[in-house]
Amino acid sequence: MHSPHDPYVRVRGAREHNLKGVDVDVPRDVLAVFTGVSGSGKSSLAFGTVYAEAQRRYFESVAPYARRLIHQVGAPKVGEITGLPPAVSLQQRRSAPTSRSSVGTVTNLSNSLRMLFSRAGEYPPGAARLDSDAFSPNTAAGACPECHGLGRVHGTTEELLVPDPSLSIREGAVAAWPGAWQGKNLRDILDTLGHDVDRPWRELPAADREWILFTDEQPVVTVHPVRDAERIQRPYQGTYTSARRYVLKTFSDTKSPTLRAKAERFLTSTPCRVCGGSRLRPEALAVTFGGRNIAELAALPLTDLAALLDGRTETARVLTGDLKARIGPVVELGLGYLSLDRAAPTLSAGELQRLRLATQLRSGLFGVVYVLDEPSAGLHPADTEALLTVLDRLKAAGNSVFVVEHHLEVVRGADWLVDVGPGAGEHGGRVLYSGPVAELASVEESATARYLFDEAPGPAREVREPRGWLEVGPVTRHNLRAVTAGFPLGAFTAVTGVSGSGKSTLIGELTGDLPGVGRLVRVDQKPIGRTPRSNLATYTGLFDVVRKVFAATGEARDRGYGVGRFSFNVAGGRCETCQGEGFVSVELLFLPSTYAPCPDCGGARYNPETLQVAYRGRNIAEVLGLTVEEAAGFFADIPAAMRSLGTLLDVGLGYLRLGQPATELSGGEAQRIKLAGELQRGRRGHTLYLLDEPTTGLHPADVEVLMDRLHGLVDAGHTVVVVEHDMTVVAEADWVIDLGPGGGDRGGRVVAAGPPRRVARAEGSATAPYLARVMP
Repeated sequence: MHSPHDPYVRVRGAREHNLKGVDVDVPRDVLAVFTGVSGSGKSSLAFGTVYAEAQRRYFESVAPYARRLIHQVGAPKVGEITGLPPAVSLQQRRSAPTSRSSVGTVTNLSNSLRMLFSRAGEYPPGAARLDSDAFSPNTAAGACPECHGLGRVHGTTEELLVPDPSLSIREGAVAAWPGAWQGKNLRDILDTLGHDVDRPWRELPAADREWILFTDEQPVVTVHPVRDAERIQRPYQGTYTSARRYVLKTFSDTKSPTLRAKAERFLTSTPCRVCGGSRLRPEALAVTFGGRNIAELAALPLTDLAALLDGRTETARVLTGDLKARIGPVVELGLGYLSLDRAAPTLSAGELQRLRLATQLRSGLFGVVYVLDEPSAGLHPADTEALLTVLDRLKAAGNSVFVVEHHLEVVRGADWLVDVGPGAGEHGGRVLYSGPVAELASVEESATARYLFDEAPGPAREVREPRGWLEVGPVTRHNLRAVTAGFPLGAFTAVTGVSGSGKSTLIGELTGDLPGVGRLVRVDQKPIGRTPRSNLATYTGLFDVVRKVFAATGEARDRGYGVGRFSFNVAGGRCETCQGEGFVSVELLFLPSTYAPCPDCGGARYNPETLQVAYRGRNIAEVLGLTVEEAAGFFADIPAAMRSLGTLLDVGLGYLRLGQPATELSGGEAQRIKLAGELQRGRRGHTLYLLDEPTTGLHPADVEVLMDRLHGLVDAGHTVVVVEHDMTVVAEADWVIDLGPGGGDRGGRVVAAGPPRRVARAEGSATAPYLARVMP
């Protein structure tokens, strides 16, 4: 029996996902790093087992209401865990933050700044003191009444609504109107109201054009449809809606991304004329601190904001001291270039996680286990040293820090290493080593050891000669100031620089209309779907092939089951309790909602009748449970299936299950699935591929596999441009564009451009010294 003061977290018999009855002891009060190739089971151990068990125990300690839900959420598959303190998880959340969420709200810095203005702001003579809520655009007390605290108003113009004024209304002059019956209905109503629907738009009187497009009136008239020979249509009551009203209503109310995107084409977005884009009421904007209002301070980079904060009164000194102490860790983590009003959806997953990490540093918690998911994602090597300092401070405050990580510098900085593997999926799930870093060198099976202790750079790659150049600029956007850059065609280009130097902004300027670009493919890290309904098989088109295979079996034909029967998205073959999701959403009071397996189908997604149909001894749910690698063996003689499976194997995703919900995939996995989708489409002329940090979440062994594919694309005549922090990838590029020298206002310039060898010698580049270390 272990004492309650056991210095180790002891895991016995962990079987979550692909873990094979893992036993492991990890010391407390250390920085422990979990490593292994992608899909080896390290996240299943750190998050799926250790953190999930800590969360389950927390539920056990709270109200009976919450305890009842534990049975639905399910406990992790583990024999027992002893010595486990409470845990805090900082994952790279896949869910997108809302447009009202900002750097200030994520870090709680906005609360402190609002308190400063409320208690220590300079008010106009005679003005009443405002509560801190009055300085928030997200409350009724503070939001500008014109734009409801969004800072922008949507409007439209005649030119947008009627792009071709030579057409008549009947010919579709009002392009913003819906098609089909609804559009015809609006034309019939105008005809009934006496407007000429057959005259070219430009010949209609200006007052009529204005009313048709912009009126807020909604007259109801009796429409007598024109009778065709085939059918008789009865008169009906029709309500008129102007084009502007229709577009604005669609844009604000529709749940369909397609309809919303269509409506957006007819809208202009301009800063609100009342608040000037500041999102606040005039009373709040009249209060200043140090001569600036709260919107002006919130727009400053955090480093500049901290420099301006000084207190003249005792209250101001206390409040500015608190703000500076909160800003400190954010700046330390290399995020000083961000401003408080920067919208959260524009941040990368790595930036968001580091903001939450900075907030934890101020929380003063001790005696907990922090479980972090690749905190180095999106970090330039220069910022990784600061990250290690921050992790050490969390540990020094009396906490245990468990990190899932691939970045070798973070791995080298660990006190303890847990290496999981040796391979992915079925070939992983074992703990190969648990102990101090240096002793991993003797573990022959470990893929991590090969890269961690082998300092010798790889062979030098011959730099390709460009076939031509894509010239971009001068670009002035975000922090780029009149920047011009050349990207070589038929080559591999890496764009480098510290966080916030302007890399993503620059490659955002590469568009399909530039001369020399045949086809442009942007492969980003956005999720491939927002619900468990979307998965690997549906996204790649593989699911269509699988359903056809099942529908062609003798059993399915005897029962009259078509292809639709094997879809979990339509009624018929699916389980109706969960409507084919396999999961039911469990709402938790005060906690984020979570998904639990469906009580009827147990996560299989289908009803019992559908599951009775087998192909080669497996039903459809069992096929969706196969990994890509297993499926490649199972469908080896079906070329249509192998096309998808082969490309997924090529980008190192052999360990993912076919039916793995999109909500369980990391940003890096989503990006590689999209890349696989592109690779299977076949080549159609020259393509420009843009990838934003494609190695995020990849073990060095998987990076090699991915780089072979990307270099293969260039060898086939295409152009590849990547934003990248991994110096081994940059060293293999043909051309490097290094932005900087710093982030935010201190970035936005091209510091160096040329082959890697030249950039590695560049003066004043934050990237050069790190690139020089790995150059052959």
